[in-house]
Amino acid sequence: MQPAKQLKEKVNSGELTTGVLVIDHLWPGLMDHVIRAEMDYLIVCMEHSCHNPERVAEMCALGRRCGFPVLVRPPQLDFSTISRTMDLGACGMLLPTVESAEQLDVVRDATRVPPRGRRRPGGMGNRWIKDMAAADWQHEVEQDIIILPQIESRQGMEHLDAIVGHEITTCAAIGPYDLSHDLGVGAQWDNQIYLDARAEIQAAAQRAGKIMWMIGDGPTLAAEGFTFLCVGEPSVLLESALTDVVQQTRGGTGAGSLRGYNA
Repeated sequence: MQPAKQLKEKVNSGELTTGVLVIDHLWPGLMDHVIRAEMDYLIVCMEHSCHNPERVAEMCALGRRCGFPVLVRPPQLDFSTISRTMDLGACGMLLPTVESAEQLDVVRDATRVPPRGRRRPGGMGNRWIKDMAAADWQHEVEQDIIILPQIESRQGMEHLDAIVGHEITTCAAIGPYDLSHDLGVGAQWDNQIYLDARAEIQAAAQRAGKIMWMIGDGPTLAAEGFTFLCVGEPSVLLESALTDVVQQTRGGTGAGSLRGYNA
């Protein structure tokens, strides 16, 4: 999976890397917009959306043909769901609400074929390889797959080092909205409780020698030193841009609010 390999190399080098999390509207033309905007990856959310598997597989196939990384956020972390997500052709996954290393053991087994795991490959995911031997899967898919476990709860915070340091984890990741609510400070981004938790996740990533994935306002996060960024949900970004245009046309100052996405 050359797109995943290139994305990992860019992320691990500390180079600024940007992408979007698609929740509301998913269509093939979106790939053109993301690539023309010079973004580095796209995540299709199947946790908080109604995207059908055929469309998700189509987007993964487009990414493969364009050499562009398309990741998927599955709705849950059981073996069948993770294996099925691989079948759709994803070159990585953003995993929701990871709370233990045992959950990542399941992900490992569901993303690797025997003898390294228990996955039985099928579907569009087979298009990543030239042959079906175990060595082909290991060298052309498994060693490059990107796994981003989101810390979104107190329980996840209690097992940070085990989660971030797990062999399958590519980078630490945060689910800021859900985590802030679980900590009792929902969406209060300047609350010290939330900021301390975010810093703990970043520190765990540093201890494991890994980068931390962040979602939010791109310029702000970049100024704070984060490099692996998701700048938001495309429909929300569109609404913000349209709001700015309307306000500026009416003589206002613009700066539409980036509300409404659930990370």
